[in-house]
Amino acid sequence: MLLQVFSRGVILVEFRINLSRPDITRAEIDAVCNVLSSPNLSLGPKLKEFEKALAKYTGRKHGVAVNSGTSGLFLCAKALGIGPGDEVITTPFTFIASATPIMMAGAKPVFVDIDPVSLNIDPAKIEKKITEKTRAVLPVVIFGNPTGLDEVCRIAERHNLPVIEDSCEGLGSILAGKRVGSFGTMSVFGFYPNKQITTGEGGMILTDDDELADTCISLRNQGRSRMGGWLAHERLGYNFRLSDINCALGIAQLNRLEEFIEKRRNVAKMYQQLLADEDRLLVPQEPPDCRMAWFVFVVRLKEKHTPSRRDTIIKDMRRRGIQVSNYFPPVHLQPFMVQEFGFRPGDFPNTESVCESTIALPFHNNLSQKEVQTVCKELINSLDNI
Repeated sequence: MLLQVFSRGVILVEFRINLSRPDITRAEIDAVCNVLSSPNLSLGPKLKEFEKALAKYTGRKHGVAVNSGTSGLFLCAKALGIGPGDEVITTPFTFIASATPIMMAGAKPVFVDIDPVSLNIDPAKIEKKITEKTRAVLPVVIFGNPTGLDEVCRIAERHNLPVIEDSCEGLGSILAGKRVGSFGTMSVFGFYPNKQITTGEGGMILTDDDELADTCISLRNQGRSRMGGWLAHERLGYNFRLSDINCALGIAQLNRLEEFIEKRRNVAKMYQQLLADEDRLLVPQEPPDCRMAWFVFVVRLKEKHTPSRRDTIIKDMRRRGIQVSNYFPPVHLQPFMVQEFGFRPGDFPNTESVCESTIALPFHNNLSQKEVQTVCKELINSLDNI
């Protein structure tokens, strides 16, 4: 591992094997350069083309491109009328940006513990958390695994609750023949550089509801209406637009999505084969009745692990030049969540146990067999040395 120190104390850590890396070819570069050579850098034809392409891919009526998945989830909450005094049921095992958009809308996230196998929200525990204040359910397709998403939607439908499907990690996954992104009342994908496809930064809202789509289009563009002028604003809005530069990159990436999914499945298979006999680890597998578009590859330490033991392994792996991470810390135990809502250790035992044991290994489209072998060798060495 090489450390480079820059001005003002900023440190860049260079690893010999990175945790993630985007897959960019001449096609993406040309697509972006073509937009840069045009007069339409924002709100141009590539925006609509990208929205229509992803809506078609997921079988949705509308796509609304935004500047991040976080913004997309927030606009879903706003479009559904969620605000102060309301509650939204979600999972505490996720990236923080699944929960913060609920708070940004003024509502309260109500957490439901996870299933310890799928690592998704446990459908069997949802109904106990539904109250007169509940306004929506927000399930997360964690790590690209959509298991249980159909059951969450059935529960929400019984209680007349909309579903905000956080599929930011799940583009390309299929459950029981149905594409992720097509389950919820509204769905959101994210396009950060470590996702299945990237726009650099960006996200996409998908829905079949005309009114919800129109509201999101207005909200992302300073509250303008479709029919109003540039300086006419019918509601409080935001600048959450996605530029045509980003959209051009997204179109080129979307055209290669099936290639990406196959590459990622191959990397996952290499890890599964090389770690198959390692009895100190839980190695993720593709669930039944599902095509999983892998987002990351996260192994877990088996019984008798401790957080300090896991953290020691992560530090040792990084020292060996392998970038790994702890996906994810429990959302409910983040300092501002504890301060705001009074959550305590033990509130969600499945989540906390899983969070203490996870190690996200390097994972991207073009990770070579030699690199995967190196990662596995160094991981086993780290396990042997603690």
